[in-house]
Amino acid sequence: MKHLLLLAVLLSATFVLPAAAQAPRAAVLSDADQAELAHVQAYLNGLRTLKARFVQTGPGGKVSTGTAWLERPGRMRFEYDKPSPLLLVAGHGTVVFRDNQLDQTSTIPLSQTPLGLLLADTIVLTGPVTVTAFERLPSAVELTLVRTATPGDGSLTLMLNPNPLTLVGWSVVDAQGRQTNLRLTDVTQGGAFDEKLFTFNDPDAPGGAGNTP
Repeated sequence: MKHLLLLAVLLSATFVLPAAAQAPRAAVLSDADQAELAHVQAYLNGLRTLKARFVQTGPGGKVSTGTAWLERPGRMRFEYDKPSPLLLVAGHGTVVFRDNQLDQTSTIPLSQTPLGLLLADTIVLTGPVTVTAFERLPSAVELTLVRTATPGDGSLTLMLNPNPLTLVGWSVVDAQGRQTNLRLTDVTQGGAFDEKLFTFNDPDAPGGAGNTP
């Protein structure tokens, strides 16, 4: 169950809000903030592929490491280092979370996860997305995003190095306030990946080939 909780926090599976729920409050941005936000939006839209090592810290303080691949739109893979039994694969409109130790597979729509904001084909930081916090520092740029229509899906805080602008991590907070942080190292942007990385082969399905491309 603890691994399924990790999935819920990492992806913040959707929570349906009442129709009268209050819209999220947008951050108050100066002209300089607006200019930097436009710079971030342009950078994110130009970021089509990325490979990196990651260090993930869960809400209970448990630390996991592994390798991440990102390919926009809609594809991501978190391959956790052994002895972790976990694997996360996003592709084909869904996010699949596999726990080999428990022999359990969970699937949720990508559109119901905060990470879906990062994996969109076109990232627009207005309208359907609300920026609820924005901070510019000499050593970092951080912005927190929610879906304007469904903020209960959870929030995504992106962390970037400012010069040159580089994505170095993110934080997901679920509706209960549980937070999972992920830091990227050895980041390589660009390049092409085998599409098999983003296809989950259920080892329990007839003819399943396992999870290794």
